[in-house]
Amino acid sequence: MDIQRELVRSNFMDYLDEMDHKIGKIQEERLDSGVDSLKEDEYNKIVEEMGNLELPSIVENPHSYEVWKQEVTEDGDTYLHLAVIHEAEDCAKQIINQSMNDQFLNRQNNQRQTALHLAVITEQPHIVEKLLKAGCDPRLVDHSGNTALHLACKRGSLPCFSVLTQINTQHLRYVLSLPNYSGHSCLHIASIYSYLSMVESLVQLGADVNAKEQCSGRTSLHLAVDLQNLDLVDRLIALGADTNSLTYGGYTPYHLTYGRQNSEIRQHLYERTAQDLRELPESESEDSEEELSSDDEYMYDDIQFGGK
Repeated sequence: MDIQRELVRSNFMDYLDEMDHKIGKIQEERLDSGVDSLKEDEYNKIVEEMGNLELPSIVENPHSYEVWKQEVTEDGDTYLHLAVIHEAEDCAKQIINQSMNDQFLNRQNNQRQTALHLAVITEQPHIVEKLLKAGCDPRLVDHSGNTALHLACKRGSLPCFSVLTQINTQHLRYVLSLPNYSGHSCLHIASIYSYLSMVESLVQLGADVNAKEQCSGRTSLHLAVDLQNLDLVDRLIALGADTNSLTYGGYTPYHLTYGRQNSEIRQHLYERTAQDLRELPESESEDSEEELSSDDEYMYDDIQFGGK
């Protein structure tokens, strides 16, 4: 690999020399063509402007031509992926340093994971920070539609979560609103796994506390009722969760307390639910409550399966 690298660098330096020579000739030709017709002040101004010209961006990042960046394993992993997977921090940092603002940082393996995804999975917040500062795109998703922030919320990784929400935050609002392929946003995932501090942080960062997951239209508050998590229910209400929000089937969070054992959750939601929304849809039918219970069971199992 060292021999290949030297050959590439040698060829690249030859290319630079040729570029310098061509640019020099072009400058001479352009100056000579009208030098006799220019006044001295105009001539000096052109010379100054030519001196300030920069070479094309191709020269600014010679490392983008290094052969090792094209090497991948049968799983689609680059050397950077492998360095992160094996937690070879010094090696990973060296590769990142040689790939600043290079699309190489955003290469995805066969599971569509970038090095940023893997750094979160392996709990390496220092590498997460270095990747973000080097230009890694936090909007990219893996084969399940998860960004690196989705994974941090799923794993309850506060160090990685903190870095992802504090470094290069220009795309943060987009990531917060992005659902994965199961229809869950970062807030839904943090709620499903009952990470209360993350839930609060996400809402404070701009996540919509009333956002509906795409499978059945449940909000995080609906999910908290499914989980029978009183602390999460109260926290979401304190953060502004709408107790009158309806699922696609027309159910409020209060409706989901039917058949559930936690009477405190039922009481807290009853008091905050509009009077005309307390009755089950089509409650005059004997089958309505059974239909709701069946739907709850199905959705709860889906959440557990999707979150695992």
